[in-house]
Amino acid sequence: MTYSVEIAPAAKRQIKKLSKNIQQLIVERLEQLAEIPRPPGVLKMEGEESLYRIRVGDYRIIYEIQDRVLLIVIVKVGHRSSVYR
Repeated sequence: MTYSVEIAPAAKRQIKKLSKNIQQLIVERLEQLAEIPRPPGVLKMEGEESLYRIRVGDYRIIYEIQDRVLLIVIVKVGHRSSVYR
């Protein structure tokens, strides 16, 4: 089962601010998430029922999995020092 990946407008803006090589790594990871939404290394966010985070170097992708409709919503993308604020 392949999930659809939807990127929230705020996350799109955050991705556009990153360097091209980081953008490429993030796009590759998003394609992988469509196939395996809970890969090894993914962590469930504490205090959040359906949010997960995954590392891409020093950057983090915060996303929500909606299993009933096979959808992954990318909520935030940013450097590990600021993405949780």
